[in-house]
Amino acid sequence: MSVSIIESIRAENIRYKSLAEAAIDQLNEADLSVSGSPGGNSIATLGWHLAGNLRSRFTDFLVSDGEKPWREREDEFRSRTVTRAELLAKWEEGWTALLGTLAHLTDEQLSLTITIRRQPMLVHEALHRSLAHVAYHVGQIVYIAKSFQGSNWQYLSIPPGQSGAYNRNPVFERAAAHSAKLVENRQREQ
Repeated sequence: MSVSIIESIRAENIRYKSLAEAAIDQLNEADLSVSGSPGGNSIATLGWHLAGNLRSRFTDFLVSDGEKPWREREDEFRSRTVTRAELLAKWEEGWTALLGTLAHLTDEQLSLTITIRRQPMLVHEALHRSLAHVAYHVGQIVYIAKSFQGSNWQYLSIPPGQSGAYNRNPVFERAAAHSAKLVENRQREQ
């Protein structure tokens, strides 16, 4: 079974989206706007930044510069107090742009050239760069959420002490399976 490169990148992005959302679900609304450390970013700030980045990069992806003139990057990092609904609505704006673009890209387009901040870049380079950026900030979101939850944290991957059992039946190694399990767990808890 052959999976396209675009589909593989799409699945990994969805995995990271699901990880962040499962972490956000574990917090109360007030925690979303509290910075994870003195001088650090809150989950709301990180969500605003990722949404702005994805929306800018993936709107008119193949035809316009990925750093749009309407993007206000500095404002994305402004401290803000938001509701869960506001955060998730903003979050979805970015993911809609990314996933909509990926739905129409083909592996044959991976060697095309796009621009980001007037710098030429191959499509595959931009996609990998974006996936790494998403993973970096989702890791921060998960870390902040886990630090707020402490011993109440519900693990999003293999819990401590359960590696041996998981390795005997490793069912969530593929991005789609892991993401589906995270979504299933979230729906069950709601």
